[in-house]
Amino acid sequence: MRKILILYAAYGGGHLSAARSIKECLEENFNDVEVNLVDCVKVVNKTLDKITTGAYNEMAKKAPWAWGRIYSKSQKGTLAAISNNTNKIMASKLYKIIENFRPNIIISTHPFGSQMCSVLKKKHLINAKIATIMTDYSPHEQWLVNSDYIDYFFVAHDGMKIALQQKGIPENKVFATGIPLSNRFLQNYNKKEILNEFGLQENKKTVLFFAGGEFGLGKSKTYNMLETFVKNFDNIQVVAISGRNEKMKRSFEYLVTQNHKEDSIKVLDYTTKVPELMSISDLVVTKPGGLTTTESLASGLPIIIINPIPGQEEENATFLEEHKVGIWIRKPEDAKEVLQNLFSSTSAIQEMKINARLLAKKNSSKDICKIILKED
Repeated sequence: MRKILILYAAYGGGHLSAARSIKECLEENFNDVEVNLVDCVKVVNKTLDKITTGAYNEMAKKAPWAWGRIYSKSQKGTLAAISNNTNKIMASKLYKIIENFRPNIIISTHPFGSQMCSVLKKKHLINAKIATIMTDYSPHEQWLVNSDYIDYFFVAHDGMKIALQQKGIPENKVFATGIPLSNRFLQNYNKKEILNEFGLQENKKTVLFFAGGEFGLGKSKTYNMLETFVKNFDNIQVVAISGRNEKMKRSFEYLVTQNHKEDSIKVLDYTTKVPELMSISDLVVTKPGGLTTTESLASGLPIIIINPIPGQEEENATFLEEHKVGIWIRKPEDAKEVLQNLFSSTSAIQEMKINARLLAKKNSSKDICKIILKED
């Protein structure tokens, strides 16, 4: 029986989703494995977890520029040193969890987990293999702390693999598998049934609009973006997902009602049917988090990028633009023209869909698991 410990941290939803996808893949496809999923910050210090995750959420929502500065400064210098030293201190508490479970393999979807485990391995307190799964489309230095003690680095694309090699990581440690993806994105769905379920029409293009959930994406900009669809595109239908942002949901519903667009604009709160909705959509409007980006690419969808959080999401946005699968709308007033140009071209969306499928790594979760378990 191989015991596998998966570590994540609750800064945004992508780290947990990646961890869950790996756990799901291991348990469904491999025999003789015991998997334990742990929030590596919460388990060692609940107070620190509450303060830091709360601070991240507030900055992402109200002062994204501040998060951008922290993201940049945490790569090197004083802030990076503080973060690294904090993880050294917390490692001793994580050690108790590891000692009780005694895993053969530790997989981390957040740099804090990788750092804590690398400290313990450096001190010869653990001998488990350590795998780091990067959950964005560009590398950050915090992922690479004590890299000599990390056995595997799994990255989103070949460009990241090259970047890590240039930073001195041996080629045989780096695998461009893609970010872990739920197997629900591998399934085939009945388009007609899903369209009927959500009251949508077969003869219209469908836009899946993520309103940012708890972060709100920049409330006025998000509202203005949906308003652009409502007032300028009668031949397009939109599924607008407000997530757990009740205020955003009410403002969306008011906009739709006032313009009598109930037939073509559907407003949802939190939904578990993202794979199904992506399967019937022609493009996605969203902020470019690592998870949503991965899911969109796997679904072959072009991405209209709005309000990326400075730091990793702006780097994701740049990646998507460079590979011609995304269009970053930097000014809300540009939205109408960009969308009109896109929808008026018979080939533009199709070309972006082809590029998305070329970039997608739909078997990422299974590929990661195979590599780790084969070499264990």
